[in-house]
Amino acid sequence: MKRVLFVATVVKKHIMEFHIPYLKMFKESGWETYVAAKNDYENPDDCRIPYCDYYFDIPFERFPLKFNNIRSCHLLKRIVDGNQFDIIHCHTPVGAMITRFAGVSARKRGTSIIYTAHGFHFFKGAPFLNWLVYFPVEWLCSFMTDMLITINKEDFVFAQKHLHAKNIKYVPGVGIDFSKFNIHHINAKEIREKFGIPDDKIWVLSVGELIPRKNHKRLIQAIADIPQIYLTIAGEGVYKEELESVIHHLSIGDRVRLLGYRTDIPELCEAADFFAFPSLQEGLPVALMEAMACGKAVVCGRIRGNTDLIDSQGGILFDPKDIEDIKNALLTISCQDRQRMGVHNAQMVKKFDIVRIMKQMKRIYGLEK
Repeated sequence: MKRVLFVATVVKKHIMEFHIPYLKMFKESGWETYVAAKNDYENPDDCRIPYCDYYFDIPFERFPLKFNNIRSCHLLKRIVDGNQFDIIHCHTPVGAMITRFAGVSARKRGTSIIYTAHGFHFFKGAPFLNWLVYFPVEWLCSFMTDMLITINKEDFVFAQKHLHAKNIKYVPGVGIDFSKFNIHHINAKEIREKFGIPDDKIWVLSVGELIPRKNHKRLIQAIADIPQIYLTIAGEGVYKEELESVIHHLSIGDRVRLLGYRTDIPELCEAADFFAFPSLQEGLPVALMEAMACGKAVVCGRIRGNTDLIDSQGGILFDPKDIEDIKNALLTISCQDRQRMGVHNAQMVKKFDIVRIMKQMKRIYGLEK
């Protein structure tokens, strides 16, 4: 029986979010499926991965120079050398770096190593430290890569010029399941009332992990001076207390709410007036694509990945480091035909349908000619 190993830094926030359809695809093709990733559930017993035959809890750290990653490399090497994998597909910078070092011997025995870069940490405008730490690692590891997959056009062009994987492909993301969106049967008035949003006010939804890179702080500061806008942010993370402090300091707790982790994002998207995505760095953001699938107009940062998705007909792009620019974008879209923008976005995002992406991945995996 053929074997495939999926590797990522964490389970809950990566494997479970993006890769279950692909594990299912391999299972249905008769393969034995393995996953190696850190168990990041608050209750470790909640870690149950569908379509996974064998799971290995590897203590990856998100920053590559952490000592624990040396131990992770040793653990992963034992797993890789102890099983004859036909394919190892690695994701996330640290998980992929360690996998490729651990898989050197396996490649000599015929294992194919695939790496999907969900957005290089080095990019136009990235901090010098990002280039200093991440580019040399990616450059070296590219020699140990059979297939490098990039999910946005900027990374694809860069990889073709500067990296050395045997093959480099552009695949537009992991795909989104359209059956979860465009539901239209929700009671928007009831949802608004639950969050205390008056009928005559504008409800803006944002979705993302509460970390500095997602840039929610500037979005909150921009909204502080726009009394007609109410903001809800769905997500959890280490920046929660900092954002709560900002909200309290600005005295806008009646208009800005942190919702925590949510399983009803499609319903929230349908009910909200438009979607805001202030992130400083992305690969190809799934949250943004899901908002588009719900037919929402968008305001978002003018950054790599976002510009693959949003044009002037579907939303307004802003400088994510400029609070005044964010504020102007919010004010401008509040006065525009958001329904027309949403219709445009719903049409544009269809090319990222998971059915189309999975067909492309099947050919890459060799499961379909």
